[in-house]
Amino acid sequence: MRHLYGKLAWTNIRNNRQFYLPYLLTGILSAMMFYCMRAMQGNEGIEQMRGSGYIQFLLTMGVIVIGIFVCIFLFYTNSFIMKRRKKELGIYNILGMEKKHIAGVMFLETLFTFAVSVGGGLVTGILFNKLLQMLLYRLIGSKASIPFYISGWGCLQTVQLFGAIYAATFLYDFMQIQTANPAELLRGGNVGEREPKTRIFMTIEGIVCILGAYTISAVTKSPGDVIFLFFPAVVLVIIGTYSLFTTGSIAFLKALRKNKNYYYQTRHFTTVSGMLYRMKQNAVGLANICILSTMVLVMISTTVSMYAGVKDELQERYSKELNVTLYYDALPDGQDLDSAYEELKKSVTDSGRMITAQSREFMITFTAKRNGNVMETAVVGGVNTKELAYVKVMARADYEAETAERLPELADGEIVFISNNAFDGTSVRVDQTEYRVKEARVLDEDLGIMEDMVDECLYLIVKDRAAMGTFYDNLKAVYAAAERDLPSYTYKMGIDIDGTPEEKVACAAAVREQVDGWKESRAADIGGYESRYFEARQEGYEDFLSLNGGLFFLGLFLGAMFLMVTVLIIYYKQISEGYEDKDRYGIMERVGMSSEEVRASINAQVRLVFLLPLVAAVIHLIAAFPMLRRLLGALQLTNVPVFVGCLCGTVLVFGLIYLLVFWMTSRSYYRIVGEQV
Repeated sequence: MRHLYGKLAWTNIRNNRQFYLPYLLTGILSAMMFYCMRAMQGNEGIEQMRGSGYIQFLLTMGVIVIGIFVCIFLFYTNSFIMKRRKKELGIYNILGMEKKHIAGVMFLETLFTFAVSVGGGLVTGILFNKLLQMLLYRLIGSKASIPFYISGWGCLQTVQLFGAIYAATFLYDFMQIQTANPAELLRGGNVGEREPKTRIFMTIEGIVCILGAYTISAVTKSPGDVIFLFFPAVVLVIIGTYSLFTTGSIAFLKALRKNKNYYYQTRHFTTVSGMLYRMKQNAVGLANICILSTMVLVMISTTVSMYAGVKDELQERYSKELNVTLYYDALPDGQDLDSAYEELKKSVTDSGRMITAQSREFMITFTAKRNGNVMETAVVGGVNTKELAYVKVMARADYEAETAERLPELADGEIVFISNNAFDGTSVRVDQTEYRVKEARVLDEDLGIMEDMVDECLYLIVKDRAAMGTFYDNLKAVYAAAERDLPSYTYKMGIDIDGTPEEKVACAAAVREQVDGWKESRAADIGGYESRYFEARQEGYEDFLSLNGGLFFLGLFLGAMFLMVTVLIIYYKQISEGYEDKDRYGIMERVGMSSEEVRASINAQVRLVFLLPLVAAVIHLIAAFPMLRRLLGALQLTNVPVFVGCLCGTVLVFGLIYLLVFWMTSRSYYRIVGEQV
């Protein structure tokens, strides 16, 4: 009997190879992807890299996402195969096989599928793991050697995960067979869809969800709000997409049917009526394709943008190659500040590098709630970031030295007001102190991410550093009353240097050692600062490359998986449509439609059904652009042209792949429909 079960199982798989081959191939690729991600996650070489924390976190997220997604789409493809095979299993039942015998055959089929998928996946994963690691190392700029190794934990966890998935699919299939009678099994693959009703509530719900998500994307400005609201916006898009594809498409088709001049044409009649009759079933698959396509486009375009814009992100994050910031709780002497600056330059030249550019700013920085010409500092809670102004207070001579601009002479109590917003007032009150505005100017500089974080960035230019001290004393009283930490005097020094990346890293290490020694050995000479902060652009480059390269790798990896699932759904949908359309179009020919008319109707329906998700995905992507731009801005990428270029390139490449898949799967559809085309 067991020999018979095995023979039947093999015969069933062979006879249904057009269903099983894509299923097996998908299982092999999924097992390969999971093993490779798990093997790289446990790679000891990655743990030794700079920025390994970023890489390990991203690989862990990749393992989790792939594991979840594998469960979902293997169940999806199994349910499709099961639907197509119910008639065959019903015949077995009628011919005398008991359901326990059918279960035995199904168990061997599942065992064979598991063995091929996991065995093939592990073999290909082991072979391609080193190649994928080389790609990851290349993206993150690592030059470490990559030994060949086999991950024992990766193999074990792959077997465990896929064993659990295939066991669950077998139990699910067995329960369907166990609870169905032979008559239900015989017609299980031919159960059609009744004409669905127009559900106004769900249509309105879909419109509201989509418009809500689009509105969130358009109006959300603060990077913090963008990060917080991104997931709710995604959920709204998913709900709205399913609702509109399920009910909105039906309402649209019924509206076309009511248009008699359009509907009562041979091609339009068959297309609209055919789609309407089973649109409920079509809609879920089309919504799946749309959402997956959107995920691929968003994931690939954003990660490619971040990787391509690493240099722009560095420029945004680090104003100069070497940056030292000193914080003072009391107004330092000007000679102390000059001494610190000279010490920094001497450290650079002593390391053998040449200074190519330099800058320094001495200022007080804080945020304030501005209402007209009144600014409140030390505000506590209940204030939206877009109601705040980011304020820098500088002495007139310091501002002129840094910007090479000429400002008017100032008296005590006078300021120059420089803002990214126009200002036409004659005075400004900061807390309880009034300042006369001698001149107001528009700030002519790129604010980068700050433009999205706060409503306004402005400079208050005072007479001299003594006036800064008076301004600081006023702040001290206000912050003390509010029991908030007082801002510090901030002294920022930046230097650009020549040299190769390796020479810049060596220089940064030497300068850091000198700066670390200031507090102990030369505190009196540089003003007795309270704290310091040193950072170097080239050192940051390695961290940025590790993070962005890891994100790019993960984006490509998961994008490939989502694309694979999208292709599989399209393929199975084309086959499903082919079997459902074959008899229907045969009837149409027998009642008088010509082959040309049948072909035109098929082409129109296939194009409309399978191009609609791509169009909807592109619309979602366009609507999400403002939010994605600000999300990338929070990650230091403010170069919009780079993002737009990567976005357009991703859409173009994905569109070509989508159309290629559509063309290839359409051939399977036409082969099934057969003589009707």
